[in-house]
Amino acid sequence: MTKFLVAGLFLFSLSAVAQIRERLDSVMRSSNPSTEPGTALLVIMVGKIIYQKGYGLANSKTKTLITPEINFRMASVSKQFTAMCILLLEKEGKLTLDDPLIKFFPGFTTRVGRQVHIRHLLTHASGILDYETVMNPRQRKQLLDADVLTLISNRDSLYFEPGTQFRYSNSAYCLLALIVERVSGKSFASFVQQRIFQPLHMTESTVYEAGKPITRRAMGYRQKDGAFIFSDQSVTSATKGDGGVYTSLNDYQKWIRALQAGTLLDWPAALLRTGQAIPQAKNSYYGAGWFFRRPDKPILFHSGSTCGFNNYVISIPSEQLLVVCFSNKADNKANALAVTDVLAGSGHPELVDMLALDNLTQ
Repeated sequence: MTKFLVAGLFLFSLSAVAQIRERLDSVMRSSNPSTEPGTALLVIMVGKIIYQKGYGLANSKTKTLITPEINFRMASVSKQFTAMCILLLEKEGKLTLDDPLIKFFPGFTTRVGRQVHIRHLLTHASGILDYETVMNPRQRKQLLDADVLTLISNRDSLYFEPGTQFRYSNSAYCLLALIVERVSGKSFASFVQQRIFQPLHMTESTVYEAGKPITRRAMGYRQKDGAFIFSDQSVTSATKGDGGVYTSLNDYQKWIRALQAGTLLDWPAALLRTGQAIPQAKNSYYGAGWFFRRPDKPILFHSGSTCGFNNYVISIPSEQLLVVCFSNKADNKANALAVTDVLAGSGHPELVDMLALDNLTQ
């Protein structure tokens, strides 16, 4: 154990941890009544779990309670899994980050197909059109990643020259999922299952596929007229690469530990190698499916928001600190802010600051 970690363990005395838990309990109880959809919260400090609880209902109809075993739709937190798939294929020499789109999708116009590379997709620097803006406003059937390709592949315009700006792009990550399929010869869901979930023993995690059961599944809700109504799916909820992963607090810990240990690949090196500066946010970058600051000792962040879920993850690997907040209530950032306010008082004010990066996903 390093001197830093030993010092950290002494710093967080039993009484200090008890006080943090008590304050977090207060925040979670007040924000998540037992009769409403709620939140699962995990806090790890100095490598030790100091908080892991669920509050509220995973399913209002069945009255199933939220626990650390409940699987939430990750929304954009899924992007880190999609990025890992690409990096694994790169590691095997089956693609390079400088491969152009046209190599995988001949249907793209020559300009877009040749100018946009995998690297640009990974870092939201592609300038590819947002599929949400070009889809039929009367769309009722759920879109798949392949439908996203159809919507944007015949358009010759880009928001900007690839690599010159940052614009968060769900379209890009849908295309990355399709690249995984075309290169591996497997469905995206199968590839994630076989190459990530199974090796890491994430036994309850899955990629959403319509009609296929999800164990211990949280259903999504949103507020309307002062009450919570069912809001689990939308027409954009079936795309996989940009937001289709379901996982729990228990399984997500395994994912974070694997990243830090380099179980699948040298992930810290991949993060720095793929990191793209974000002009809109000083000293901020995006790489390997994460926002981050301080490239030497990264502070990592990602959020995920959809019609019935709102998730936040902050990690400081060098301090073995992790905050995970999964909620089956849409627009529940206030809960995450309250949690990080508590933890800021324990010597980590940067946690509150990292939540500001959520604005870049809009």
